[in-house]
Amino acid sequence: MKAAWVVPRWSPDVRGGAETAARMVAERLAALPGWEVEVFTSRAVDHFTWANTLPEGTETLNGVEVHRFTCSGVRFDDDPAFAARVIHYPRSASMDEARRWVAMQGPTSADLVDAIAGSDADVVTFTPYLFAPAVQGLPRVAARSVLAAAAHDEPLLHLAVYRELFGAAASFVYYTPEERTLVERRFEVAHRPHAILGLGIETPAALPGAAALPDDLGDTPYVVSLGRVEEGKGSRMLARFFEEYKRRRPGPLKLVLVGPVTQAERYTHDDVVLTGAVDEATKWALLAHARAFVSPSPYESFSLVLMEAWWAGLPALVNGRCAVTRGHAARSGGGVWFEGYASFEAALDRLLGDEAVAARMAQCGKAYVEEHYSWPRLVDAYRTFYESRA
Repeated sequence: MKAAWVVPRWSPDVRGGAETAARMVAERLAALPGWEVEVFTSRAVDHFTWANTLPEGTETLNGVEVHRFTCSGVRFDDDPAFAARVIHYPRSASMDEARRWVAMQGPTSADLVDAIAGSDADVVTFTPYLFAPAVQGLPRVAARSVLAAAAHDEPLLHLAVYRELFGAAASFVYYTPEERTLVERRFEVAHRPHAILGLGIETPAALPGAAALPDDLGDTPYVVSLGRVEEGKGSRMLARFFEEYKRRRPGPLKLVLVGPVTQAERYTHDDVVLTGAVDEATKWALLAHARAFVSPSPYESFSLVLMEAWWAGLPALVNGRCAVTRGHAARSGGGVWFEGYASFEAALDRLLGDEAVAARMAQCGKAYVEEHYSWPRLVDAYRTFYESRA
């Protein structure tokens, strides 16, 4: 069995998102007897610039043969006003405008697309749906294609070019039932072969002790959020809500935002802590000693960080406007959700004020992860699905 993945970036330095999901799955399948796995990607690590950082050519990483190609540079540099108009009004964009937008978004390379077409892989998986390698490459191998779209309910899903992309895919991998529902409502693909598989997480042998926490936290009680700290991930909204919560509930509680930060000047409240990107030991220490986990993102296709929080034994508070994380919380019993400040305050009061309720949610969340998202079970499910598509 030979399987290929097409992704915009492929590097251990890329944390989170569809690329990390693809790497975790592909490396595990590459370790199976009789399997070969290859990847077609750009030389980039930075998804804002697509700078050609890594060497061109082929290398083997963790059993996966990775082919990297030189691609276009800065996203939307040619006409940022046009790009902004398409982003904000995607339904009004013509097919030609949508194609131009995808090319400008990148990363684009004729050599990359030709290499995809020349692959002898039995199955070629494209992820995520949004970028040029999927849009330009999938039609070249449509009969062998799997689209792991990592779709969420964002305006750009309505661009005309994506109707063509989803329509060309031979089969689909979804991470959650909510993603499948979204895609099948948007596109006429319900009759295509598919599987709802999900993802596993990389867990430590044991959770770190309090000594691994950053020095400025000490014994301070806190709630924690993981992921990119930016407007689009709901971080600014969460910070505003927390500032109001502290105005109404004075005390030592802090909010710790863990992940790469954009516009740090927007998070200046004394009780909002920005750690920036941290190593794995620090991340797990921050989870292990938090009172609760908060996921403010309105757009998720799976949410690995929510699974990590549950595995670490935390109750969760998620954005009710995100169907995926709300679905996880409802199915597991491991969390509650908010849809505005009033419900945020009530939910946080409940998680912090009722230890029995919080403990029960944490137990339910961990059981959900262990039952549904263990890697041995998932690898067998992915193997079965891909071999059925060969």
